[in-house]
Amino acid sequence: MGAVFLFVGLLATPLAKASTEYLAPEAAFRFSAQMIDAQNIQVVYEIADGYYMYRDRFHFEGESVAVGDAIIPAGKIKFDENFQKNVETYRGRLSIRLPVTAAAEFTLIATAQGCADQGLCYPPMTSKAKLNPTLIGKTADPAPSTSAQPIDSQISSSLQSRNLLKILPLFFLLGIGLAFTPCMFPMYPILSSIIVGDRHKVHRGRGLLLSFMYALGMTLVYTGMGIAAGLLGEGLAASLQNPWVLSICAAIMVGLSLSMFDLYQLQLPASWQTGLIHLSGRRSGGKLIGVFVMGAISALVVGPCVAPPLAGALLYLSQSRDVLIGGSGLFALGVGMSVPLLLIGASAGTVLPRAGKWMNEVKRLFGILMLGTAWWMLSSLLPGVLAVLGWAALGIAYGAYLIWREDAHWSVKAMGLVFAALGLLQLMSAATGGKDALSPMSQFRGVPESRIQFTRVRSSAELDAALANLQGKSALLDFYADWCVSCIEMEKGTFTDPAVKAQMDKMVLLQVDVTANNADDKALLKRFNLFGPPGIIMFDRQGREIPHARVIGYSKPTDFLPALHAAD
Repeated sequence: MGAVFLFVGLLATPLAKASTEYLAPEAAFRFSAQMIDAQNIQVVYEIADGYYMYRDRFHFEGESVAVGDAIIPAGKIKFDENFQKNVETYRGRLSIRLPVTAAAEFTLIATAQGCADQGLCYPPMTSKAKLNPTLIGKTADPAPSTSAQPIDSQISSSLQSRNLLKILPLFFLLGIGLAFTPCMFPMYPILSSIIVGDRHKVHRGRGLLLSFMYALGMTLVYTGMGIAAGLLGEGLAASLQNPWVLSICAAIMVGLSLSMFDLYQLQLPASWQTGLIHLSGRRSGGKLIGVFVMGAISALVVGPCVAPPLAGALLYLSQSRDVLIGGSGLFALGVGMSVPLLLIGASAGTVLPRAGKWMNEVKRLFGILMLGTAWWMLSSLLPGVLAVLGWAALGIAYGAYLIWREDAHWSVKAMGLVFAALGLLQLMSAATGGKDALSPMSQFRGVPESRIQFTRVRSSAELDAALANLQGKSALLDFYADWCVSCIEMEKGTFTDPAVKAQMDKMVLLQVDVTANNADDKALLKRFNLFGPPGIIMFDRQGREIPHARVIGYSKPTDFLPALHAAD
């Protein structure tokens, strides 16, 4: 399956516009402002040839002063492919008048967005200018903006520099950070089980080689999938979360786990092994190819959710069609994500037990972990109580196996008691209506099942209707999916924080559930240049997006609060 995504990426290579040089946003849309009298500001945008701006993307406000409604001349109506609707646009020179009430110097904050005819659509641009009502006719140069762009837009902008010496190290470091997100954690027991299950004597060199092949499969498929998603503008990661794909991959994981119990040996057909041995001259060729394929499968199913570096790369790819730069960034991201996996392999000789009786016990433990990974894949498709029952059965069965083994050491029996106790706790939770395996018995703590109540919106029309009726409140739009690990972590760890909850209680809370990934879901994701959850958009009291307050990927309460305050 990984080859399919790589093939899609290679087919798309002729679409790359390596020769196209785009202007920086400040050069494409040159901003200036001046006081034309004591009560009016003139804002001018000098729009470069081949570029245009959107009327409905202009927003103006002042720091500590009241700015009136902008007086904007009529623009030209065109059908825009980026938004799939008729929009009003401007070219050349655009002059806007803003009424203002100010007695002293103040700062004007202007937000605007534009695109290039060649297909690149810039993220919203924020400009600032210091003005004084006593200085009539003096043009103010734009002040450096202190409002941060969304981090995915910042990363997309760095890609636009086309400087690989800057892009590759940046994405490599971002990949290392992404390796420690919850979505990556299931990969660690999968790789460890492969190393432990190897029939060869485990040593550092062998473990590192197996880890390298696993990481290479993960990185290449992840890069190919990212390129395809960016060029097609579709959430391929979401498409891979449909029940059929998850069920097949879970079945593969179960098959691999059963081999850890020595029920059978997994190996390639003899004819394939002969060919691989002939090509590589090494007896382990078939094993290495199998590990590579396992890394590819893992990338498809338990790869990371959408995070800022991934969102930035996909945004750049979707707008520029530049496979060389975007694909290079994604590959460096995958290499960075592989660093912990390589460390696991390099430490095999000192951390993992040597071959022998203990090795067999470790193999069975990793077999259980792989069964757990398979159940985790399917949990999003099942009712909460049934998912909890599955964890109960797994814990009780493995615990009983360890306890009643006659030749087991006392420490093994003690570990069996722990597994059995955890399984019984899950069984009691399910029997009393518990639906959350991570919080067993929480139904008896007097804690509401959902502390934050969202209003679901299913289409752009429903969203527009909700934003038109905010009744003086700001709004938050949350993109969520049942299969998104980071979304669930945000729901349980961030939204329930007292300070975050107090701030969210002041807002209109909207949510788009993109679990089904249907046409309406895709349209809403495309409207906000998102490629999947989690993504949170903030709106002011007039229903206008606050560009610098976007949150992409998991965010801790301390990091999430500033975005909420920006919408206050």
